[in-house]
Amino acid sequence: MNGKRIVLGVTGGIAAYKSADLVRRLQDAGAEVRVVMTRGAQAFVTPLTFQAVSGNPVHTTLLDEHAEAGMGHIELARWADTVLVAPATADFMARLAHGLADDLLTTVCLATAAPLVLAPAMNRQMWANPATVANRDLLLFRGVRMLGPGEGSQACGETGPGRMLQPAELAEAVMGNAEKPMTGRKVLITAGPTYEDLDPVRFIGNRSSGRMGFAVAEAAARAGAEVTLIAGPVQLATPAGVDRRDVRSAREMHAQVMAAAASADVFIGVAAVADYRPADRAPEKIKKGSGGMEIGLVTNPDIITDVAALENGPLTVGFAAETEKLEEHALDKLSRKRLDMIAANRVGLESTGFEVGENEILLLSGNERKPLGRGSKHKLAELLVREISARLNGKEGIETRSNQDS
Repeated sequence: MNGKRIVLGVTGGIAAYKSADLVRRLQDAGAEVRVVMTRGAQAFVTPLTFQAVSGNPVHTTLLDEHAEAGMGHIELARWADTVLVAPATADFMARLAHGLADDLLTTVCLATAAPLVLAPAMNRQMWANPATVANRDLLLFRGVRMLGPGEGSQACGETGPGRMLQPAELAEAVMGNAEKPMTGRKVLITAGPTYEDLDPVRFIGNRSSGRMGFAVAEAAARAGAEVTLIAGPVQLATPAGVDRRDVRSAREMHAQVMAAAASADVFIGVAAVADYRPADRAPEKIKKGSGGMEIGLVTNPDIITDVAALENGPLTVGFAAETEKLEEHALDKLSRKRLDMIAANRVGLESTGFEVGENEILLLSGNERKPLGRGSKHKLAELLVREISARLNGKEGIETRSNQDS
């Protein structure tokens, strides 16, 4: 995408030396780059370096007397198509998560309407610290995109997650110049929970933040697909290029999915759909009595089974959220519902699953298994979409249902 305008924020980490190479790679891909440096970043690399490689003045101060009306942060915020912060230190992530605007870079991030992308870089213990994890999850919840971090040896001598991704990887992810293997494909995705009303106040439902499904929708759209996202009640920003349709109950989600499934190439059922709903919905709030309360439940329609049963239907990918016997239960669901693929993940853990930014996925199909590993939901979504694309395009990968049945 030539002509893309990128504000590159550089913060005070040792990985700042890589950001000069990142500027060059972004420009080679057709971007115009303007650099904003924090005071800490200037301790590692001089502004003159970035001015030389970018061909533009480097911005370092909040109150810029040379900017129009002295409001350089507003000019940069309006100018940018994307704001990329690489490296993004633990300190910067903390300040951004808590809404501070105490320097030029944080102010630009708060003032821009452009997508915000962070490339974290820090010691592995800092990355794993509960405070950093909470800040990361809050930023992800607000729609900030995280690229990395990678794993490997670090400047401090330790080994583990926390390395900034290589400039080539970041440039490819931000510019979107990589091959779009799902161009021309229609992808239908469900995300979030469903709520089954008991009365006008109470409901039953499953726990789900919707983050994994939204990440899959974003990854599919970036891969070139035409994406329709059927979302349960969640408070998440709609990914760019995605057609979102909001629903509340399992029956509403079923109706929307079945109306669109016949024309889809792929269906990915990420939503945590309630298996049951109250047999009767009270018209008024049920008052608390002195004794217990019995609720009659009836079965909801099985969305993914109905999609998989369609004649000439889409390639169907399910999710299995399990608290025990992960692979055993996932394989049972794969076979029983006649799915093409299933992504199995453990839930009930503090570090992965519900309402956190990370997950761990085992991808299964027939006799094939492929661990996608542990990482951010955005990273795993990209890996999953890559695998699905390989099946659609007939490349090497896990067998599809049609191969199993032959």
